[in-house]
Order: sequence, then structure tokens, then C-alpha cells
Amino acid sequence: MGRTGNTKKGEASSSSIPSMPTRVWQPGVDKLEEGEELQCDPSAYNSLHGFHVGWPCLSFDILGDKLGLNRTEFPHTLYMVAGTQAEKAPWNSIGLFKISNVSGKRRDVVPKNLVNGGDGMEDDDDEDEDSDSDEESEDGASSVPNIQVRRVAHHGCVNRIRAMPQNPHICVSWADSAHVQVWDMSSHLNALAESETEGKDGTSPILNQAPLVNFSGHKDEGYAIDWSPATAGRLLSGDCMGMIHIWEPGSGSWTVDPIPLAGHTASVEDLQWSPGQANVFASCSVDGTVAIWDIRTGKSPRLSFKAYNADVNVISWNRLDSCILASGSDDGRFSIHDLRSIKDGDKAKKEHFEYHKHPITSIEWSAHESLTLAVSSGDNQLTIWDLSLKKDEEEEAEFKAQTKEQVNAPQDLPPQLLFVHQGQKDLKELHWHNQIPGMIVSTAADGFNILMPYNIQNTLPDLAA
Repeated sequence: MGRTGNTKKGEASSSSIPSMPTRVWQPGVDKLEEGEELQCDPSAYNSLHGFHVGWPCLSFDILGDKLGLNRTEFPHTLYMVAGTQAEKAPWNSIGLFKISNVSGKRRDVVPKNLVNGGDGMEDDDDEDEDSDSDEESEDGASSVPNIQVRRVAHHGCVNRIRAMPQNPHICVSWADSAHVQVWDMSSHLNALAESETEGKDGTSPILNQAPLVNFSGHKDEGYAIDWSPATAGRLLSGDCMGMIHIWEPGSGSWTVDPIPLAGHTASVEDLQWSPGQANVFASCSVDGTVAIWDIRTGKSPRLSFKAYNADVNVISWNRLDSCILASGSDDGRFSIHDLRSIKDGDKAKKEHFEYHKHPITSIEWSAHESLTLAVSSGDNQLTIWDLSLKKDEEEEAEFKAQTKEQVNAPQDLPPQLLFVHQGQKDLKELHWHNQIPGMIVSTAADGFNILMPYNIQNTLPDLAA
């Protein structure tokens, strides 16, 4: 983000009056002065698009597809499922999205001509062309994403929605009516995949469809839900009364254990299956604790520790390092826990960050880099962190020599902070795309963003090699 001077209301502007120079704004450090406003710098992104489709969708999931693993060439196509938060219960729906023609352009962090001793002037025109890339591509075709949606009626607001990793057409929704429902969305996904116009621009009607399962055994609504990555169809659901139910798949249906797991004294806010052990999962709660469970050993957690003196809102289990768990709290802090070094009741944390000042609303590890994670907060910032980064004065000096300019790392910002994305209001959830390295999708009260920060590619392995 950059910030620029803005003409005050009532004053005439003139080309003879010099404008304030554009400079980088440091979130949490700088303050906006009167007459100043933040402006997005498109050159900070390889790709950035925003869209909204009516009622806010405050939970969503990216669907696995058959378009290829580790896709790097623009334009991209992706599929999503999302649930609405409408004003009245009957107005809600689950949306199946196909988003195609997601355009962008890869940029070098250090322009090649600067590294080779050039003066940097050759890239000015290219940068201007990049800034216009959202409107028209080099061959004259539109680079605005094509949004297609199929909607299925859902009674009540969707608190959270998740797609089964092994069978993405099977989705589960947590409703504010305290019902957990499983849906087969295959017909809608097939219709989207086979057409470039089906449901274009959100014009499709809301269709009625019965869920495969409608579980009403929870005594209160909830938000926590997760599919097992190891056992297809195995599911967890947790409610605001602190109860967790285990779902086991059967022939075309599910058997839900009527006796819940009880280990928290307040609402269960998030659940995460272990990526490495099929019977192990983690939970977090408003009671400030994180618990580790083994479903083979009874109804109580194997390990529980006090993580914060505040609600623990979200957790994310590192899929590339199954000993590492990230958590985010209601006081804006997030932590990295090494489960190998934590004993029952221990507060030990591997790393601890206090950058955000408002509740953490979402946290997720990258599927392509074990030390990279993304965080969203009630401060309307989406931040990306590379935990391998440390302050390196020699590297900074080398970078300055290459770019022939002063690049001073702010002392007030942690060196692991790789990127800050802003512009959305009331950020609620984010997800990395498992098949498109460096792509993040986020949702907020004012719609969705699809973003690919330009510097993320340099922290990811060379998947094309």
C-alpha cells in the first residue's frame, strides 16, 4: 500500500501546486493525516481482483479440481463454495462458483536491468502496462474475471462451510439454526464446468435441493467443522456449548456419535484434523485453551494447554510439518506451537506475534511452503508471514546496492512480515489455493478478493523446474 496527498474538500486543485510524494505506508506505525488517503499500488501484486455477489459470504472453501497441480500460467480458473449471511433466514443460499480468466503477470522483486547495472528507466513503460492489466490483456481480450454461480437454498445463515478434500462436490454447512447439513453439489459443479455462461454474473435462480444429511443433535449453533484429510468422509463438528461430535462415513450416509466429546468449558471455535495421523485432531475454544485429541482413547483430550488469556478463535495445522500448529486469539495475537515440546497445561510456544491489534479471524499455512502462513484480522489487514526470515544487515546492504536506492526495513515491523493486504472491510476468512502456488482468496462483508502478491513467488520452491 502507498499513501498520497489528497486535495482537501473545498479547495481548488492546480497543476502548479506540487503534490505530496507517494510513499510506502507502514500499517500500525504510520498514521493518516488529514487530507491523506491510502491508495493501492498494483505493482505489489502479480494478480489482484475483487468481486461481490449480493449478500456477504463470510465463510467459503476452495474446491480441488482436475485442471492440474502447481499451476503457474495466467489466466487461472478456480472453483469455490460459499454460504451467505442474508438479512432473513429464507433468503440464504450456498453458492458454487466458477471463476475463470483470472489474469495477472509475474514480476521480478529486483528488476533484471537493475541487477545488470541498468538505470531502471526501461521498465517504466512496462510498469504502466502492468498497472492497466486488469482492464485489457496484450492481445486485446478482457482481463476481468468471468464469475459464474449456481445457488442452492439454505435455510438460515451459513456460519461455516467446508468441502471434502477427497470429493470436493461433497460439502458440509454449519447453520445458525444449529443444524449441520451435508450436500452433494456434483450436478451444479458439472453444469459450471461444461459451460462458460451458466450462472454468469450471478444471474442464476436459487434452486431447491435436499441435503444428504441433516444433523440436529447439537444443542446450540456452532462454527467449528473439519473434514479429515486422511480418511475420506470422516468429519468433526463443534458447537458453542463446547461439544464435539464425530461423524463416520457409511454407505451413502454418515453415522454421528450421539455422545459428544467434552473437554472445553466454553464454545469450540475451530477444529483441525492432523495431516499426519488419521485419528488425531486439535480443537480451540473461547476458554483460552487448545486441545489435542485421539478418537481411539475415549471422550477426553490427550493434551490440553492454556494458549491465551483470551478466546482462541482459529487454528491451522501445518500440512508440511505435522508437529507445528498455529493459533490466533481474540486479542490480536497469534502463536506457533511445537507439539513435540508441549506438556499438558504448558503455555510453551515456539513463536509469538503481537502485530495485529484486533481479533484474529482466520489463519492458514501455505500448502507449498512449510514456514509461510497467512493471517486475517478485525483490523482489516490480511498479512503474510515467512517465519524463515530474520533481519540480515548484509543482505539489506546488497539489496540497496542492486537497486541503487535507500531501502530501510522499518524497525517497528517484524522481519517475518512479508506482505500486508488491505482494502476489505470486516475480513472473516482466507484460504490458499492448494493447486495455484501463491494465490490467496479472502472474504469480507464487502465481497471477495483474489490476490497473488508479487514477492510470494520468491519464497516458494521452483515448482515448474
